[in-house]
Order: sequence, then C-alpha cells, then structure tokens
Amino acid sequence: MSGTACSPSRRRERGFTLIELMVGMVIGLLTTIVIAQVLVSTEGRRRTTVSGSEAQVNGALALYSVQRDVQMSGYGLTSAIDGIGCEIRAQRGGVDYNFTLAPVIIGNGAAGAPDSLLVMRSAKLSYSVPARVVTNHPRTAANFFVNTTLGTVDGDLMLAVPGIIDANNWCSVFNVTGIGGASQIIHNAGSSGPWNQPGGQTIFPTAGYGAIGSYAADPTKGSYLINLGQFVIQRVQISAGQVLQAETFSTATAATTTEDLFPDIVNLQAFYGKDTDANGVVDTYDNTTPTTSADWRQVLSVRIAIVARSVQMEKEDVTTTQPRWDVGNATTVAGSAACGTSRCVTVIVNTLPDWQRYRYKVYDTVVPLRNMLWRS
Repeated sequence: MSGTACSPSRRRERGFTLIELMVGMVIGLLTTIVIAQVLVSTEGRRRTTVSGSEAQVNGALALYSVQRDVQMSGYGLTSAIDGIGCEIRAQRGGVDYNFTLAPVIIGNGAAGAPDSLLVMRSAKLSYSVPARVVTNHPRTAANFFVNTTLGTVDGDLMLAVPGIIDANNWCSVFNVTGIGGASQIIHNAGSSGPWNQPGGQTIFPTAGYGAIGSYAADPTKGSYLINLGQFVIQRVQISAGQVLQAETFSTATAATTTEDLFPDIVNLQAFYGKDTDANGVVDTYDNTTPTTSADWRQVLSVRIAIVARSVQMEKEDVTTTQPRWDVGNATTVAGSAACGTSRCVTVIVNTLPDWQRYRYKVYDTVVPLRNMLWRS
C-alpha cells in the first residue's frame, strides 16, 4: 500500500474546521442573547414587583400615620364645644401668631394639587378641666378669677375663650406664672411666661373676658379657660419631591421642625364629613372649610385619600388614566362622578413628569373626630 494515504484515525485527529467553529459561535451567541433577554425580562418584572410592594408599604404606612394624627386632633380643645372656630391670637417675643381653634383644617390644593392637613391638640400630660371665669377679666389684668384651678401648674399654656365669639371677641393664648389658691390663675410676663405681654401690653380683646351675665348678646354665656399644657400644631403635607412630611410648630420654643415621613407619596386629598341636619350622622363630604362655630360643630369626621407611586420608572407607558378614588354612593361627596355602579373622585397626577411611566395605588379611610364626638 502507498505510504501517502491517511488512515481514518489520523483524519479524526485534525480537529474542527473554520466553518464548524463559526457555526458553534453563532449558536453560542444566540443562546447568550436568549438567556440575556430572559434575565432582563425577569429582572424588570422583579423590580416592578419590588417597587410595587414598596409603594404599597409606603402608602399603607403613610395613611396610618395621617390617620393616627387626625384621630388625636382636638384633644383638650373640644371639652367646651362653643369655642370651636374661634380665632386664636397669640404673641411671643413681639411676633404675632394667628390660628383657628379647630381639630383639623384642610388646606385645599389648587387645581387638584395635594391638600394639606393642619392638626391641633393639647399636649397636657396630666389631668385638667376647663375653668370658668367667675369675675370679669379686664384687658390689662394679670390674673383670672376662676371656679377651679384643678390640674393647673406654673408654665402651662392656656387658652382664654370668650363667652361670645365675634369680630370684637377672640381667643387668646397665655402662660400660667402662678396659682393664687383655688380661685386665681396668674399670667405675668417674664421668662416663665414667654407668651405673656410685658408692660401693660396685651393681645386680649378690648372688653377682656367676661363672666356669665356680662355679654349682652347672650347673658347665659361666660368666658372660660382651656389648659393646653403645650399646644401641638402640626401640618401634614407633600413636598415638591413627593415626600410626605410633618411640619411641627412647638409652642415651647416657637420653632418649626420638618420631618420627612414616607417617600413617593404624590397626592393627598381630604374632605370634611359634615352632619348638616343635626342627626348625628355624616350626610355630606366636601372640602369647604367652616367659617363659624356653628358650621364647625357639623364636622364629625375627615375622609382622606393618599396616592402612592411605584419607585420604578418603566421603559414604556404603564398608566393610561389617572387614578380614581372610589367613594361609594351612600353619601354625597363633592366632585365625585359616576364610575360603574359607584362614584369616584379623579386624583390628579398628570402634572408630574413622565407620570404615565409609573404605577399608582390609592389608599383611603374615614377618620371620626372622636374628640369632637366625645367633647374631650
């Protein structure tokens, strides 16, 4: 046989040809692309799921936080319901402050922008009862004669409420600087009375605070004092960065602090629940803030909706319509429209950049103003 012929075993030892290598590489690249696409798709779904879960947690906790604050609103302020809606005038260090005596005040956002909630309550840690003014208190007097000083101690912040509330009679804030037995509450100016005015100055009404029988409009009415301990004034709002914030004013220091609570909260809407026919049941919800004491006494609850947004910005539009707040059809709700068998309020989010590339969830609740109901 010729020595130039290759045996079959030698031919098998030559390896892969160039064409075989190229085919193998193409198959490998196609496999890699498929695997990468599967991983990218899976990771996208995972991030969407995770961001959706974070939005649910943020939304639920944000609603709980707001609900808790509103539930405590009005504590110590509503024991004498006639004072609700009174204008409060106060002064500290020459700076004037004005508030309205109410458990919660809704700050309406323009054109569907987020609302805010101003919540007020007493921070008196021990017991206290309203004190009835038994002797007319002149505008510049430094002590109140009352029917009781029970629970009142030096340093307490107190609120004087007139028997008749009108343009000439308003509520005033002052510090207790001394107790004169069981019948006098003293409020001199000084370091222990930063909310008191020095040198004969005063923010009290011209007629002062009269006892029963001193108000011609209604002789059965008389002034009284509410012991606040310290006055808690807190505003819950949404920042420009879509973060739920609590802005708290301290009457102890006259300083305002802001605390970020929960991120990716893009809207907050609220309504007053009003009992307009005095039967003890809310029959309408609207966001019109009462202007008189009688109107404030109709407010028995607050209805709140919070809109949370997913953290993940999607690559394409995933939301085609703005979220809707289902308010049911059992009670009249201002601004609601039919949505199937129910009624809904559209919550505005289309003012946000790329709003359609996020997912949204609406959380809502009705918070009874229990301190209004209990007069506590």
